[in-house]
Amino acid sequence: MTSRPIAVLLFGAVLAVAARVSEPAESAFLSPVDLAVSRDGSRLYVVCERSDQLLVVDTGRGRVTRRIAVGRAPRGIALSPDGRHAYVSASWEDDIADVDLLRGEVVRTLPAGFEPVGVAVDRSGRTLYSGNRLSNDISVVDLNSGREDVRLAAGRGSSFLVAAPDGSRIYGTHVYPNLGRHRAPPESEITEVDAAHHVIAERERVHNVGGMFGVAISRDGRLGAAAQLRPKNLIPLAHVEHGWVFVDSIALFGPDVNGTVVQMPLDEVERYFSLPYGVAIAPDKRAIYVSAAGSDEIAVLNVRRLMRAVPNSSPDDLSLAGGYIEAFIPTGRNPKAIALSANGSRLYVANRLDDTVSVIDTASRRTLTTISLGGPQQLTAERRGEQLFNTSRFSFHGSFGCANCHVDATFDGMQWDLEPDGFGIDIVDNRSLEDVSNTAPFKWNGGNPDLETECGPRTERFFFRSAGFNRTELADLVAYIKSIPLRPNRYRLPNGELTPAQERGRAIFERTVERDGTPIPGSNQCPTCHSGRYYTNQKPANVGSGKWNDRSPDIDVPHLTNVVYSAPYLHDGSARTLEEIWTVFSPKDTHGVTNDLNKDELNDLIEYIRTL
Repeated sequence: MTSRPIAVLLFGAVLAVAARVSEPAESAFLSPVDLAVSRDGSRLYVVCERSDQLLVVDTGRGRVTRRIAVGRAPRGIALSPDGRHAYVSASWEDDIADVDLLRGEVVRTLPAGFEPVGVAVDRSGRTLYSGNRLSNDISVVDLNSGREDVRLAAGRGSSFLVAAPDGSRIYGTHVYPNLGRHRAPPESEITEVDAAHHVIAERERVHNVGGMFGVAISRDGRLGAAAQLRPKNLIPLAHVEHGWVFVDSIALFGPDVNGTVVQMPLDEVERYFSLPYGVAIAPDKRAIYVSAAGSDEIAVLNVRRLMRAVPNSSPDDLSLAGGYIEAFIPTGRNPKAIALSANGSRLYVANRLDDTVSVIDTASRRTLTTISLGGPQQLTAERRGEQLFNTSRFSFHGSFGCANCHVDATFDGMQWDLEPDGFGIDIVDNRSLEDVSNTAPFKWNGGNPDLETECGPRTERFFFRSAGFNRTELADLVAYIKSIPLRPNRYRLPNGELTPAQERGRAIFERTVERDGTPIPGSNQCPTCHSGRYYTNQKPANVGSGKWNDRSPDIDVPHLTNVVYSAPYLHDGSARTLEEIWTVFSPKDTHGVTNDLNKDELNDLIEYIRTL
């Protein structure tokens, strides 16, 4: 069994007690993000991230029959083979709720890594797997003992999992590109777990892909499909009208494509399928269904035509998709996970920002009904802004939106060449949006004094190349961004105390003299720039990390809250880790004083910074 830090265990226990005392208020927005269908098709189980609930829906009557509290920010679900249990990931509690579906309650919690998202159960029903987004790994949990047997390294932002029908493999995707060489094409992977031996069997390389989402396997186990984004972040953001910002696509893998990974576009020359997310494969393997979280639709792919296009395909050839996409089916706002009934006759779609589920007849390819999950009818400014943040309808041809770069309202782990600064000038790393409300100014050069300026006309002119937000919409969007919460920091003890290593690191962070007693100039002491609640003085500074293509050596001092989760670092993302900030990019002690520290002391400093 892999040991878990005491801080994490205490953190999970405190949150578990707080979250499971009572069910959330009925007035809360629900935000359905995942769902599963019972074997007989009579019940639908819907995971609601915002209300911390698992809903049980009677599919015949189209109504919610039970609401079960499952922990903070649930994200994924898997049913046991016998259909008696649902395993629901509580991503902000770092555990999995084991729900007895007959009793309608959580009977135990199971361990996971940092921020579990997708879950899967092997065919025997003895082993549970979870993709852990913040610890970048996959937990393997023995369901008999309730203990974590091992944790396997996976792709960065490990999230979505699916089990092969024969039980031999678990396939996983991840939402952030793996850390690699600066200004190189992003690299992702499909992680294959050997379910019999609990080891990584293979890492299928997926080139030039920045994020991968839902993943599905055909019933015969021969064809896999995963939703993905291919970013064009290595060229200036000046070709929106040519489709060169993102290419929305799917990755095919498995024996049907000769054991390789083949990337197939979902975009067409003048029609864009934005933010592919959920994937399902028909039982007869005649169709693949993909949800578009940005353009609010389901694409229906003809598998026979798709496979004919594979041998001569190019993932960036926008003339291909018209040959194998048979239909587009409208959905509610921000469709996320999708699930097919056992016979493939019904497709269920979780409309996250409508608090509804679309029920689609796969034969006629039309929506039969839309099930209301009971969320509030009156939208707040924040909820309207969240809808704007996640839609792609404002950009040229509806090709992308805010959520393309800020995955789940965070970041994408990539660097961009934004046109307003000049081509090839001022390469910028994408920053997380969590808790940014009071950290103005914005942009790495501090050029935007507030979020209204950051998200206003400049977005219309330089990003969307189309109609931007009007005054009311902009106010709603900013209200939403200001409301984005800070996720729990797993490196902090729940009582606010620090470990001995963190205490030593804080002393180094706050020191005013070097090891030999030499005074450190005030301008080069860490708290001079990184102070206050957000660890930023909100002023520009020159820390010596400027490059030949930066117009100015001065950069806006970033806030450090939860900085541990937002690698890579520095204004241009050139430091892959916190260590590299000082060991590679501050050889002359221009970014604080660290050259007099030994390895253990630098590690202590980093341990403290992880708690901020």
